Formats: sequence, structure tokens, C-alpha cells
Amino acid sequence: MANVQSNSELRYSKEDLQEFETLILKKINRAQNELNFIKETLGKANHAGTENSIGNIKPLEDSADVQEKENLQELAVRQQKFLNNLNKALIRIKNGTYGVCTSTGKLIPKDRLRAVPHTTQTIEAKLKRA
Repeated sequence: MANVQSNSELRYSKEDLQEFETLILKKINRAQNELNFIKETLGKANHAGTENSIGNIKPLEDSADVQEKENLQELAVRQQKFLNNLNKALIRIKNGTYGVCTSTGKLIPKDRLRAVPHTTQTIEAKLKRA
């Protein structure tokens, strides 16, 4: 006779989901604050040195400024992607699929979800994919 898991074994309890939701909301708040700071810094970088700069061209400084802006833009893109993934995790909590590996259907261990709350796979599934 096949060993069939019940639905309750394939889902986390409401209490567990509440814990994860609280963790995710804190991470969203922190990540949004960081993204706002990056955007603010980018805004300042875009306005710095635009007036009367024609006579004061400094190629090395300009190159460093361009590199810094590119780094900040890349960081902003990563932060936005992180926020999107956290928001998707909240949706999975609401629809009851949070914590279930998309590859194996098994529950993702709580320790992994606490470390990477937006993950959709167990470590084993992620390593097989890589």
C-alpha cells in the first residue's frame, strides 16, 4: 500500500504562515527603505556637477562617477527584484502554496524559509537544477 501524505503534511500551519508573513513584511520594509536610499543617492548623483561643468572636465572623476552610477543602478535593479520576490511570497502565503517546493512538492524546511523567505525550492531541488 502506498504511503500517502495528508494535505496537512504538505502545508504549514496558520501559525507558521503568520511567522513567515511577519518576517517577510519586515524584510519588505527594510528592502524598500534601502531601495529608496539608493534612488535618492542616484538622484543626487544625476544632478551633481551639471552646472558650469564644461570648463572643469575631469575625465577620471567623470569615469568614476559613471561607474558609481552604474553600480547604484544595478543595485537598485537587484533590490527591486528582491522586493518583487518577497511580494510573490506574500501571495503564496495568501493562496496556501507558501513553503511548498515547486520542483518536488515537498515542504521547504523552516530554517531555509527563515533564511531565504522568498525561496520556492528546497536546497536539494535547487542544487539539481544548477
